[in-house]
Amino acid sequence: METKPVITCLKTLLIVYSFVFWITGAILLAVGIWGKVMLGPYISLIADNSTNSPYVLIGTGTVIIVFGLFGCFATCRGSPWMLKLYAMFLSLVFLAELVAGISGFVFRHEIKGTFHRTYTDAVLNYNAEDEASRAVDYLQHTLRCCGVYNYTSWFGSVYYPSNGIPASCCFNSSDCKPEDLRNATLALNKVYHQGCYELVTSFMETNMAIIAGVTFGIAFSQLIGMLLACCLSRIITANQYEMV
Repeated sequence: METKPVITCLKTLLIVYSFVFWITGAILLAVGIWGKVMLGPYISLIADNSTNSPYVLIGTGTVIIVFGLFGCFATCRGSPWMLKLYAMFLSLVFLAELVAGISGFVFRHEIKGTFHRTYTDAVLNYNAEDEASRAVDYLQHTLRCCGVYNYTSWFGSVYYPSNGIPASCCFNSSDCKPEDLRNATLALNKVYHQGCYELVTSFMETNMAIIAGVTFGIAFSQLIGMLLACCLSRIITANQYEMV
């Protein structure tokens, strides 16, 4: 059997795969930057301490972009040791994504518990000035929710006795006076009734299976690249094929 057509076919498939792999890295990089810019307040409430999740995505995306280009270069050169190195990197990415997907799915209830604890603390210690307070305002305004379970969660905060419920709870800011927010009876008709905890956790429950499925799908796609790289390296080595 002629080996050159087989090698050419494998090279074409691996170059296409490496390009898709490169696109995946670009998407991770974009999501990381977007998460840092747009989701900073959400992330600060979900984590006990400041989290580096956006930076992890940015770093991972950058590394994948570099190795995606390396994979294309190794394929075009037809270098067995480069292809083996590329396959080794894909195996590491596969294991990392598999562990991340399993951990996220298994510990989803712990994530919910952490969010409940950090968000409750942020509400009780709200002062309208620090980062946690701004995150609460952003969350309530964006999701159109109020408090942990409902607006009554604010009654136990240090902010409520002198200032009432934060204005970020108002569904119509033009018809939401400070004196109304200090009156529990009047505030009932001025603020959102649904709590933020329910909205966030229901979203997590609804989409966790989808997120896990996509993660596993991307992880197992690395096996295709590993198989192609190993097969091409083996055939080139066996036939002492060199790209001129």
